Formats: sequence, structure tokens, C-alpha cells
Amino acid sequence: MEDRSQAGTELDAGVIRLFASVSEAMSRATHALLHQDTELAEEVVAGDQAIDELTAELELEAWRRLTTETPDAAALRYLVGLLLILPELERSADLAEHIAQRAVGNLGGVMPSASRGVIQRMTEVAIGMWQEVTDSFHARSSVASTIAEDDEEMDILHERLVREIENEDVPVPVATQVTLLARFYERFADHAVNLARRIELLPASSEA
Repeated sequence: MEDRSQAGTELDAGVIRLFASVSEAMSRATHALLHQDTELAEEVVAGDQAIDELTAELELEAWRRLTTETPDAAALRYLVGLLLILPELERSADLAEHIAQRAVGNLGGVMPSASRGVIQRMTEVAIGMWQEVTDSFHARSSVASTIAEDDEEMDILHERLVREIENEDVPVPVATQVTLLARFYERFADHAVNLARRIELLPASSEA
């Protein structure tokens, strides 16, 4: 039987790759949106397939170990925890893809300047939250208090962006798409909060 600590380390490495890939996708998608870089946006959209494939690979491996090995309590908790974490990562990547799709359509070029500023701040908050949960996964530490504060700021920014659009004289299709953008960033933050909660349930690395 494969050494459990080694198995956990290998799975951890894959999950950390996913965290990094999602963070990069979100950063690049927003850059493409605000700088009207359709080529970069298309790269982000295409890159989502690799994230989906890695997620599926890790899920299959976790299920394999659950069904073919006899994990102790800590290892069982670890594997089940990963199976709860992986879908959150995949859905977060999908949100970055949705933003990139709007960049392909040049939404950034027709957004009001005030809205662009709010989007930039939402990205900064989102990436900061993502770094917190990535570090939390590395260290198996709790970031519940700080992540909650960040999530509250994201909610405020979401409301602010919706108000900005309501007060601006923009075509309805543009207003609709910017409102969707606001929702994408808010959902990204929600996934970070969910991940922080799920990471807290994982055993320490030495136990897995």
C-alpha cells in the first residue's frame, strides 16, 4: 500500500496547483477585461479546460484511495475534505472564464469609467482572499475572521457597482452584463469563504 503521508502530499501538490491556476485565471481575466485584450481573454477561456481536467484527475484519485485502500480516521477525513474542496475550486475557475468571455466581447471597452474602478478593486479583494485560503490550505490554518471581513467588503463593492450602473446612462445590454460581472466577483468571494470553512475541517498535514 502507498504511504499515506506521501499520498496526501501528492494530492496536496495537485490542489495547490489548482489554487494557483484559479488565481492566475482571475487576474488575467480581469486584466483582459479592463485592457480590452481579447487575445488574453481567449487564452483564459481555453485554459479552463486544463483546470477541469486536473480537477477531475484529483477527484478520481481521491475516490480511488477511498474505495481501494483502508484509510484511518485522519486519512478518511482528508480525502472526504478534498472531495468537498475540489468542486469549489472548479466553480471558481468557471467564474474567471465567465469574466474572460465578457472580455472577448469587449465589455471592458464600453463600461463606464467608475464601474471599471470598482471592478479593479473587486479583483484586488478577490485575489487577496484567494491568497488567504491558499496559505490556509498550505498551513492548515484558520482564516475565518479575516476572510469574513474581506467578504463583507466584496458585498459592499457589489452593491456599489450595481448602484453605479443604475445611475449611469448606459445601454441596457451593457448594464445587464456589468451587473452579471458584479455577481461573478461576489460569487468568487463566496467560494473563498466556503473553501476557508472546508479547509478548517481537514486534519493537520502530519495526520493525513
